[in-house]
Amino acid sequence: MTSPAARLRAHLEATPFTPMPCCFDGLSARMIGEAGFPVTFMSGFAVSATRIGEPDTGLISYGEMVDTARNVAAATSALVIGDGDTGYGNALNVKRTVKGYARAGLACVMIEDQVAPKRCGHTKGKLVVDRVEAVNRIKAAVDAREEGDDILILARTDARHGHGLDEALERARLFAQAGADILFVEAPQSIEEMETICREVPGWHMANLVEGGATPLLLHAELERIGFRLGAYPLTLLSAMTRAMRDALAVIRAGQHPDDLLLDFAELRRHVGFDAYYEEESRYADRRD
Repeated sequence: MTSPAARLRAHLEATPFTPMPCCFDGLSARMIGEAGFPVTFMSGFAVSATRIGEPDTGLISYGEMVDTARNVAAATSALVIGDGDTGYGNALNVKRTVKGYARAGLACVMIEDQVAPKRCGHTKGKLVVDRVEAVNRIKAAVDAREEGDDILILARTDARHGHGLDEALERARLFAQAGADILFVEAPQSIEEMETICREVPGWHMANLVEGGATPLLLHAELERIGFRLGAYPLTLLSAMTRAMRDALAVIRAGQHPDDLLLDFAELRRHVGFDAYYEEESRYADRRD
């Protein structure tokens, strides 16, 4: 059996563009796979929100993230890319993060160049480390991969925000030279900037499609034309879930029952996995005659 990383490499080589809804727990990961998406991304923003009820401002720990990664990878047929933030420390912490995510069953890990504590890429307060430290993080991630833990490295830069597009492009070039497999220049602010990223820096690129964020929300065909290999939707499912819960709570508080907002109970059981469980259980039923 080939590794998740090998399967993701093969997929990216064969597929011009892949839309990638982002998950945050076992159920969301399972539903993404069941919906037919071959790749998902474990969003740090969404995991922080759902696991600890806090914003994506560096409050969640490596241990909490890698534990979620194990649950996500076990629950879905999709290949999983995981948010590794800044690597949770120095270069040796980066290596530990990469190894831990690989052993959790992930196909790829993202490492970024923000200072710690990091921020969501489309919120205020972002700062990045200097170029040398940024590149050393990617070198450490690549070294972890070369030491035997097969996993792709997604290198992210947030330099566009405070230092301009040219600095972000140069960092992306250096990350590619250091051995990164996929490049991610966060928060370009126009279609022209998105085109420049894919044109000026050879390699596989990811677009981050945040509703209400800085980057234009383009259709899949346009993203493919520009040259992006992956398109992440980091907050779409979290936002949909949060809105549904808010609306259901408002109906209950008003003394009603939110029937129109709910799945049929049988469908809910199917999504959670009861049907598959009972089918598997029947293989071991006591058939005494």
